[in-house]
Amino acid sequence: MKTVLHRIDERLRTRMRVVIWKQWKTNEERYRCLRKLGAPEWMARKSAAFGDHYQAVAKTTGLHLISKEILARRGLLSCVDYYLG
Repeated sequence: MKTVLHRIDERLRTRMRVVIWKQWKTNEERYRCLRKLGAPEWMARKSAAFGDHYQAVAKTTGLHLISKEILARRGLLSCVDYYLG
């Protein structure tokens, strides 16, 4: 069960990152928000240049700065943590 929940968690977090990416409407806003999360300039520019290729940008290192903890603060609890806790 733990393995299945881990896979579900990964997919949910990826999907939530895509939703957040869609909320950042323009490339300038995406760049600025990634820099605010601590992304290096080159990574923020490269990630912002992906534009509307949502799944591609969700898999890049730039968007992984939206960590599990940040998503938890936004209300997305981990299935594995809930199952084990």
